[in-house]
Amino acid sequence: MDPEYFKSYEMYWGTLGTVRPFSNFHPDRDAMEIQAALEKKDAVTLVRILTNRTNAQRQVIANAYEEITQKDLAVGLKKALSGDLENLLLELLMPPLQHEAYRLQQAMVGLGSDEETLLEILCTRSGKQLREISAAYRQLYKKDLENELIGETSGDFAKLVVALLNKEDVACGVQRDVEALYASLNGKKAQAEPWIDILTSRDSDHLKKVLMGLELESGQMVDQTVEKRFSGDFRLGLKVLVQCIENPYAYLAKRLADTKTSIMQGIMVSHSEDDLLCIRAAYLKLTGTSLYTALQKQFKGNHLQALLAICRSED
Repeated sequence: MDPEYFKSYEMYWGTLGTVRPFSNFHPDRDAMEIQAALEKKDAVTLVRILTNRTNAQRQVIANAYEEITQKDLAVGLKKALSGDLENLLLELLMPPLQHEAYRLQQAMVGLGSDEETLLEILCTRSGKQLREISAAYRQLYKKDLENELIGETSGDFAKLVVALLNKEDVACGVQRDVEALYASLNGKKAQAEPWIDILTSRDSDHLKKVLMGLELESGQMVDQTVEKRFSGDFRLGLKVLVQCIENPYAYLAKRLADTKTSIMQGIMVSHSEDDLLCIRAAYLKLTGTSLYTALQKQFKGNHLQALLAICRSED
């Protein structure tokens, strides 16, 4: 097993995830069960095993499966399954960094880009995480992520996504930042540069104070200011960024409530070992319904069972 994988994996581990290490873990036994399940196209067994192991454990199982069968587990899943369940289990099988790189690539593939998925990942991951995701992207697709983002975007929005990708925390006074943002709004046309510079280069606690200070200075909510003074993709980018600064869990809960299956699955897999419990709590507050119940109303069969296993329990 690649020690660098485990080193990078640590950044995703936290106590607020829903998927935890399986205590009675026997990878060879799991691999043989999976081999038999793939031959019989037994989705129940595949779901039971792959949703009840951490990603690190799934990597060990995949290696054990390859040693036993001389075959690639992902290829086997593609042959045995189809549709949303196939996509979900394949995503569970990807190492975390590769999974984030895959989601970014999928958001840019084909005609037009899924700007909000790009923003979701860029706004909710730290600078360190994004540097590691960029390295994974280059390894997977033999392309530079920054260049890909520039090719898919333009104008101030392109400057914003590149700044987010390369974000680093810079120490600065809160009042100075508030004054710079407020001054950027005073002309006939609002200036984008101070918003890009400040909102992508400070830590979240600092930025929360800056946004509160700007609301006091301007007399209106920041999202209202952004809505009135900016336009197009750049306005969308600022709105998502502001929401993620104020409460990333509420933003992700909103994404789960509003978006299509592939995006919902991507978020659940990405955050299953990190902070899905926080997102679940925010979802309940936002919608009045638990995520566990909402999934049961929207999905069915083995696909539903896999999603419920990732979600883990009722709130």
